[in-house]
Amino acid sequence: MTGNGRHRILMTLDAVGGVWQYAMGLARELKRGGHTIVFAGLGPAPSPAQHTEASAIGTVTWLSSPPDWLARSAKELEGLPAELSRLVEEHAIDLVHLNAPSQAVGLNVPCPVAAVSHSCVVTWFQAVRGEAPSTGDWAWHKDVNADGLKRAGIAIAPSASHAEALKRSYGEIPHLHVVHNAVEAAPVETRRERMVSAAGRWWDEGKNGRILDAAAGRIDIPIFAAGPTRGENGSGIFFTHVMSVGPLSNAETRELMAQTSIFVSPSIYEPFGLAALEAAHAATPLILADIPTYREVWGDAAVFFDPHDAEDLAEAIEQLMGNPQKREALGQAAREQASRYTLARQAAEMQALYAGAVARYRNGS
Repeated sequence: MTGNGRHRILMTLDAVGGVWQYAMGLARELKRGGHTIVFAGLGPAPSPAQHTEASAIGTVTWLSSPPDWLARSAKELEGLPAELSRLVEEHAIDLVHLNAPSQAVGLNVPCPVAAVSHSCVVTWFQAVRGEAPSTGDWAWHKDVNADGLKRAGIAIAPSASHAEALKRSYGEIPHLHVVHNAVEAAPVETRRERMVSAAGRWWDEGKNGRILDAAAGRIDIPIFAAGPTRGENGSGIFFTHVMSVGPLSNAETRELMAQTSIFVSPSIYEPFGLAALEAAHAATPLILADIPTYREVWGDAAVFFDPHDAEDLAEAIEQLMGNPQKREALGQAAREQASRYTLARQAAEMQALYAGAVARYRNGS
């Protein structure tokens, strides 16, 4: 173990979606605090720009095991414990930070393990389909996640809403903690275009792109959607009315958000919602799906709509676009609320959990 409470941390991640941004932001802050980071990537390889970004923070290794959302069965995950154990030994790791509970299954390492549930198939099915997957290609995820949550020394959820969803799906999790997500702040753009921005992995049914597209067809205000419309798992969506700009870098996506008059998130499944937080840092007023997570994170600092009603979303956009004073007030309210979710605060809370886990491990408890 490194001295002065500084740890060598092995952190898993993938290069697709919000986990990458989460890992980069947190790891960068942990490095500033004196910790050493080793990244273990799963799934599609990072882009050259992503690899450069991660390498500036710590050591980057890409594994052969897939992330659980690309695996066809639990058997495909069986090689992961050996790959992680090798890295723990090679880098004298003090703590393993897993960005999916399933990655703790079968893992036996001489250090504590923390597992963060950014999302999971079971809670996704509950929110999007109204029931857990009991049969078929996804049913195995419930047992795997339950086992992983049990094996991890501490479990973390990015919101109290997601923590409750985990407990409804897997039962009581005594070592479950809530640490809200965070992103870097950004400058506020003073010139706004009469258009709406949205961002997400639109191939994911939980992002609710269908309702966004239907709402776009009811108004003459352009909606620009950043993010992929085709996923690695074969899922996809075709926008008819929304103007898809495809995958953008995080910097490009945040620039788009800052230039638009409104940001919309129609998601019906969102354990936290980093895109909304990024838009709020730019003082872009938020119109969000009325789901527990967004109510928890944003309170009165956003306009909410029925995520199953395209007309409700269209009306919300038109009314807010037609009210510059309200847009200004909501943008400032969103930015003020966003200021509560800082990387320094997130890293401090995670470091406290790490320190407690390391202390308990050393004491044999």
